[in-house]
Amino acid sequence: MQELYFMVTIADRMRLTEFVSLYKENAIIVSFISLGYGTASSDILNYLGLDTREKAVCFAVVTDTVWKKTKKDLYQKLYIGTPGTGVAFTVPMSSIGGKRELAFLTQGQEYHKGDETTLKGTDQELLIVVSNQGYNESVMDAARSAGAAGGTVLHAKGTGMESAEKFLGISLAAEKDVILIVTKTAQKKDIMQAVMEKAGINSKAKSIIFSLPVTDTAGLRMVSEET
Repeated sequence: MQELYFMVTIADRMRLTEFVSLYKENAIIVSFISLGYGTASSDILNYLGLDTREKAVCFAVVTDTVWKKTKKDLYQKLYIGTPGTGVAFTVPMSSIGGKRELAFLTQGQEYHKGDETTLKGTDQELLIVVSNQGYNESVMDAARSAGAAGGTVLHAKGTGMESAEKFLGISLAAEKDVILIVTKTAQKKDIMQAVMEKAGINSKAKSIIFSLPVTDTAGLRMVSEET
């Protein structure tokens, strides 16, 4: 039995290809990359040995076995422990909407489904929807129809999209929107189902949805709490 994790990597943009290449060596085929900008001051950048604040953020789904091997390689091959290299971390996943989507996101990694999540009894979930770029409104319309309040959109580029036809029976565009939605755990299933039915793989949005447990929140008012 293995656990699934959502892996996040924040690295200097100039070194992005090194990270992606290392991940492919470790059977992490599918990832989603967004560009970011660090907020540290020049003094802090100099102290840490950083030359730029331009960052790349890489998202991927990994098993615990793959993460352990990847973490070791990050230290030994990319020297991630040295200043200016980057940082990588994982968050336990709750669920992925659809068996085909699960196979696509974990292709090349040996995974045997166990319990739904490592963290039990959380009151909120973070839903992450990856769709073709330009269809975030379709995704949010579907999510709102099941009770979602709102979301945040990031623009990203997908890697490994050429293998989508093998696992999903369709082709996927590389340009992606990543939509983040925080919702109550009790509503998660209905929202995921609505997105899958109205904006899923068989729609123009070609969305994939999965969820992460949220241990606590601040400043978040759910619709049901306002009525």
